[in-house]
Amino acid sequence: MSSSIAPWPDRPCRFAVISDLHVALPHTVWDHPSRFHLVEVAIPALEQILERLELLNLDFLLLPGDLTQHGEPENHQWLVQRLKQLPYPVYVVPGNHDFPAQSSYPRITTLPEFVALYRDFGYGDSPQPYYIQELLPGLRLIGLNSNQLSEDGKEIVGAIDAEQMAWLDRTLAQLNPQDLTLVMVHHNVVEHLPEQATHPLGSRYMLQNAIELRQKLRSAGIQLVFTGHLHVQDIAEADGLYDITTGSLVSYPHPFRLVTLRRDRAGHPWLEVESGRVKSVPGWEDLPALSRQWMGDRSPPFMLKMLMYGGLGLSQDEALLLAPQLRNFWADVANGDTLFEFQQLPPIVRDYCQQFGAIGPDGSIARIDNHIALRL
Repeated sequence: MSSSIAPWPDRPCRFAVISDLHVALPHTVWDHPSRFHLVEVAIPALEQILERLELLNLDFLLLPGDLTQHGEPENHQWLVQRLKQLPYPVYVVPGNHDFPAQSSYPRITTLPEFVALYRDFGYGDSPQPYYIQELLPGLRLIGLNSNQLSEDGKEIVGAIDAEQMAWLDRTLAQLNPQDLTLVMVHHNVVEHLPEQATHPLGSRYMLQNAIELRQKLRSAGIQLVFTGHLHVQDIAEADGLYDITTGSLVSYPHPFRLVTLRRDRAGHPWLEVESGRVKSVPGWEDLPALSRQWMGDRSPPFMLKMLMYGGLGLSQDEALLLAPQLRNFWADVANGDTLFEFQQLPPIVRDYCQQFGAIGPDGSIARIDNHIALRL
């Protein structure tokens, strides 16, 4: 536990966020030529971040899902044992990789098993895959499960089911309006990318009932949601709700976040976000350069789909011609706070791609994805 004496809100509260860990012990690593995730670095990268965090007297750590590569029991068990060694509380929610609908691995963890495994990290004795916990006096966390099986049972889709929504209604109704409540869920609640809710590539990262959830949270005075899944550093706002999504530990740029909550002299709460990066692990001494190249090598199929579907709707021939010029596009999006120009691209494609950059609604430069101070 934290050694700080004064409770929140009489002192600043500091916590960290590490998302989409995709922990994979060496013998479990799934190798495939199109694999985007550098799961080989998951454990050494996590260890490096945890070593840094132990020096900071944190109040707690948030892990917004995809804790393991593909729900392998031994990977979950390794992580549980590692988290038990930390000097501060840890809170988790499940991601779509933590109990995948389909897997070639001999056995994967089920959702009830996940809840039981992580009972010390948010769930307590509840059998439900969602919870509310007091983090500090006056500060609470709601952890939600956004992973639901598709109608054909072949994949996980993002949604909050009816039973969970009913529980959330009851929970929100009982909140003390003087408290500050955070929410953590794997799938995005606010769009972080243009057309994210409707584009075939982006929609799978969004909650299907995001609008309903946003309305419930804002009606209860909640302003902060922490998500993952997208593997992008981004902070987005809709209807007064901020969705702070954190990039993946095993994807470029291998980030984590440090967050401070404090009140100013007038009593107004402020949120301050900083971001760090893992720059090197054994065998990957220049991790950013190598992982950026890794992502670029695997980007063509993704970029073809982005160009051919959604708002652009280019032909396959047009997309094949332009995709090589966008080799590092997704890496730059994932890094956050990038400005795109692409003067060599056709105007319609250039304008579309520039929307993914650090541009505010009024067209001004808005580098807010990695470092920001927000008055709530």
